Amino acid sequence: MDAAAAAGWQPLALAGAFFDGGATVVQLRAKQLASGPLLDLAEALVSRGRPYGVQIIVNDRVDVAVLSRAAGAHVGQDDLPPADARAQLGPGAILGVSTHDTAQFARALQEPATYIAVGPVFGTRTKDTGYAAVGLELVRAARALGPAIPIVAIGGITLERAPSVLDAGARSVAVIGDLLRTGDPAARVREFLQTLRARS
Repeated sequence: MDAAAAAGWQPLALAGAFFDGGATVVQLRAKQLASGPLLDLAEALVSRGRPYGVQIIVNDRVDVAVLSRAAGAHVGQDDLPPADARAQLGPGAILGVSTHDTAQFARALQEPATYIAVGPVFGTRTKDTGYAAVGLELVRAARALGPAIPIVAIGGITLERAPSVLDAGARSVAVIGDLLRTGDPAARVREFLQTLRARS
């Protein structure tokens, strides 16, 4: 939800638009929030998303994911190790792991991850990832290394780019900036879902 404030949206209002548009998974990313407010926001998102059947994933903070009863957590290369995250989350929770090259992806395949994120596929200004864009080549390489694991493409994904990312081997895409581009996030989510379903 870091991007929500930058775009002039209140986090819960933006999440509500995503829910209305048909989003099935929403990640809470709010690195600037202290633990208490972050937990409050996570609990509110979980509660609000429940009638829609939306799964809330908490970025970085496995403890907040557990306390808020979120569907799971997503960890990066510098966060809690995936095995430790899994131990806290339990066997039924969703656990995502970010990777940025083939070596990281190969290591993530040995971890108890539900899905593995790959990227940034394209350049992005929404957040500072600290990594250069990896292009579709890494998505293809990741698919070859892990043909069974769901791959989520991250970084600079737009509606126009989504088909090429799926064709390269991603199961789904994580999107921030493009959902805010038109001023109607719900409609933009619906457009993405139509595109994704047409390729499945």
